[in-house]
Amino acid sequence: MTGTLETRPDRAARSGARAQDHHSVGELVGQATEQLSLLVRQEMALAKEELAEKGRRAGRGGGLLGAAGAVAYVGFMTMAGAAVAAFSLVVDVWAAALIVMGVLFVIAAVLAAVGRAQLRRATPPKPEQALDSVKADVDEIKGRARR
Repeated sequence: MTGTLETRPDRAARSGARAQDHHSVGELVGQATEQLSLLVRQEMALAKEELAEKGRRAGRGGGLLGAAGAVAYVGFMTMAGAAVAAFSLVVDVWAAALIVMGVLFVIAAVLAAVGRAQLRRATPPKPEQALDSVKADVDEIKGRARR
């Protein structure tokens, strides 16, 4: 009888522990909703930070490219003036200016065509890490839902 009395409190303790481990469907749905809401907020924060960082880099890069372009423009105009001056030793000044102008327009047309092709191939900026993370989260949720 002593052995029987000792096992009864153990059974009661174990059944009480099991009752605490079980949650109602409403509680589980509530927890899932909270976790999903937190996950969405975290993914949005990741996407926001990633886009902000890309924006900062693009801004700095664009500013530096603009400054380089301005300096190159001044140098290019100086070179064009020197070319006109050199050609004017062989032909009239007006003809030298027309020749240099024609060459510059051809260079501009080639650069514009190459630049336009590059812009067409460019993809829109998107938060790639955040999108990959969301896809992984969706796959994980689908996998757990199937189990």
